[in-house]
Amino acid sequence: MSEFTKYLSGRVTAGGMNRREFMGRALAAGVTLAAADAMFATSAMAQTPKKGGHLKLGLEGGSSTDSIDPASATSQVMFVAVRTWGDTLVETHPQTRKPLPSLAESWTSSPDAKIWTFKIRKGVKFHDGKEMTIDDVVATLHRHSDEKSKSGALGMMKSLTKIENQNGDLVITLDQGNADMPALLTDYHLVIQPNGGMDNPTAAIGTGAYKVANFQAGVRMTFEKNPNDWRADRGYVDSVELITMNDATARVAALTSGQVHCINRVDPKTVNLLKRAPNVQLLTTAGGGHYVFIMHCDTAPFDNNDLRLALKYAIDREEMVKRILGGYGSLGNDFPINSTYALFPDGIEQRKYDPDKAKFHYKKSGHDGSILMRTSEVAFPGAVDASVLFQQSAKKAGINLEIKREPADGYWTNVWNKQPFSASYWGSRATQDQFYSGAYLSSADWNDTRFKRPDFDKLLISARAELDETKRKDLYRQMAMMVRDEGGTILPMFNDFVNAGSKKLMNYVQDIGNDLSNGYVATRVWLDA
Repeated sequence: MSEFTKYLSGRVTAGGMNRREFMGRALAAGVTLAAADAMFATSAMAQTPKKGGHLKLGLEGGSSTDSIDPASATSQVMFVAVRTWGDTLVETHPQTRKPLPSLAESWTSSPDAKIWTFKIRKGVKFHDGKEMTIDDVVATLHRHSDEKSKSGALGMMKSLTKIENQNGDLVITLDQGNADMPALLTDYHLVIQPNGGMDNPTAAIGTGAYKVANFQAGVRMTFEKNPNDWRADRGYVDSVELITMNDATARVAALTSGQVHCINRVDPKTVNLLKRAPNVQLLTTAGGGHYVFIMHCDTAPFDNNDLRLALKYAIDREEMVKRILGGYGSLGNDFPINSTYALFPDGIEQRKYDPDKAKFHYKKSGHDGSILMRTSEVAFPGAVDASVLFQQSAKKAGINLEIKREPADGYWTNVWNKQPFSASYWGSRATQDQFYSGAYLSSADWNDTRFKRPDFDKLLISARAELDETKRKDLYRQMAMMVRDEGGTILPMFNDFVNAGSKKLMNYVQDIGNDLSNGYVATRVWLDA
C-alpha cells in the first residue's frame, strides 16, 4: 500500500471520506477496482474514533508577548493554536508533503505555472456563523502580502502580483512561474479569516475544528468544539487546553502524573525515564526541523565571513547529536535542508569539527577578544547545554565564546531576530522554496541571519520558475553551498520531533511537515477511556 492510499484509508477510518470519494481517488492513483474495494471495506471496519473529553497539552514555547494574530504567530504554542482554530487553503500529506485539498477543493495552473486557479469549497462557515466566501480568501492573502501586517509569510507572498476573485474562483498571478504554489498556501500564517482579518486580526475567528474560548498569552488557551465544522475526520474531543510549560521538568512531571495528555520538546536525557513510565508513550517523528546558532551577517564581527567560517568549524556536530539529541536526529551541514525535502542537494561534503581550520579562519578574520552568544532554555531543548558544548569545542580552537543565558519569557521578541548571535530553532516547511523565501531571501522579515545576497535571490527566483527537476535540483545545490559557505547559519543538527503522550492519547499522526503532528495534534487525536 502506498503512502497516499494509506492516507486515504486513514480518512475513511476517521470518518472523513465516503466510499464514492475514496474509490474515485484510489482509482485515479492507479489502484485496481477490486483492491480499492477491499481497502475501503477494511478501513471502514477499523477502530472508530472515540469522541468526547477534555484534551490538555503542556507545551514549551509560549510567552507573555504571544499574539493570536496568525500573521505574527511565532512560538510553538501559537503555531499549534492557529492550527487548532484555523484552516489554510491547502494541506500537506503527513509522510510525503504532497499538497492536499483543504479550503481549496482543487487547483490548476497555466503551462508556465504563473497563473493558478483555485476552486474554493462551498458551504464552509466561520465560527461566528457566517459563510466563508471567495472575498474572505482574497482579503486574507492580501493582508499577508501587505508590509504593514509584518506577516511571517510576507517573504513568499511578495511573488504574488495579483490575487483576484474571478467568477467565484481564486486566481493568483505570480511574477514568474512557481511549480510549488499550492504548497506555499499551506503556511500556517495563512489561515482564512473573515475579511482576511482586516477588521480584527486577533479575533481568532476561523473555520477550524475548535473555537477560541479564552486566551492568556504565555499562560494558557482554551478551545471549545466548533459545532459547524465542515470536516468529519477531526475534532474528536469536546474541548482543548494549551498550557504554556516552558520548564522541561514541569512538563515531564505533568505528563507522568496525568495532569496533561501530551507534552512537546522532550529532552533526550529524560527519554529513558519516560520509557519506564507505565502510562506514557514516546511520540517521535523525523522531519526537517533544526537547531541553530545564528549570526547577523551585517553586524560586526559577524560581517566577516572568515569569522563565520571559524565558528562553523569550531562546533562538534557529532558530539551535539549524541549528547543533546541522544541520537534522535542527524548531522547538520550549515544549510537548512535535509533529505526529507524533495530535490535535496545530495553529495555536498559534510562539514566536520576541525579546530585547525577554525584557528586558520579565526586568525585570518583579525578578530581579537571574546564573542557574546545568547541562549535560553526555550531556544530549543538542551539549548543551554548545547551552548556550553559549543563554548568548550571553540575554546580548543582558541575562540573565546561568552555565553549569556536569557530568560525564557520574551526570548522570541527581545533576542531572536534582534541580537546578532543567538541560539534558535526552525521548524520544517513544505518545500525548499518556502523555507528559503521565508528565511533567506533578502527581503524576508524572518531573515534572522541578515543574509542579503542579490545573487542568492536570483538563484531562488530561477529555481522557483524552473519546471525541469534536474535543473531545479542543481539550482538548489548552488543555493545550499552559498548558505553553507557564506551564510550566517551554524546548523549542527536536525532534530527528530521528540514528544510524549499519555497512553490514553490515540491516533497521533507522525507528520514530517513539522512538530506536534505539523501543529494539528489537537484536531487529530482522541482520548481512550
